Amino acid sequence: MNINGYEIKPFANLKGADLWGANLRDANLKGANLEGADLEGANLVGADLRDANLQGAYLEGADLEDANLRYANLKGADLKGANLEGANLEGANLVGANVTGTILEKKEVLQDDKDLKIKELEEENEKLKSTLKSLKALLDT
Repeated sequence: MNINGYEIKPFANLKGADLWGANLRDANLKGANLEGADLEGANLVGADLRDANLQGAYLEGADLEDANLRYANLKGADLKGANLEGANLEGANLVGANVTGTILEKKEVLQDDKDLKIKELEEENEKLKSTLKSLKALLDT
């Protein structure tokens, strides 16, 4: 895998690396040392980070959807707002990690909101029909 012209191999030492916004989609970073690396906003969709050391790494807003983080060391990592939907976190060390706003699964909020709005509109419609029926009955008398 190449990042900005540099070849990255599994078990690479990227300690403290500045990978802000890097496209690491489907990257093989198995066992890599990314301790303290800046991966803010990085695209790590489908990346293989098994056994990787991400201790203290900055992953705010990173996209880790479907990433393999099995047994990864994320101790003290900043995962604020990161997308971990579908990520394999089996055995991962998240002690002291900042997981504020982290996305772990997609929520069908939009569909739920639509269903709720439809129900509210149907209830409102029934009330209006009832009111109209009462007004019509008054006019007929």
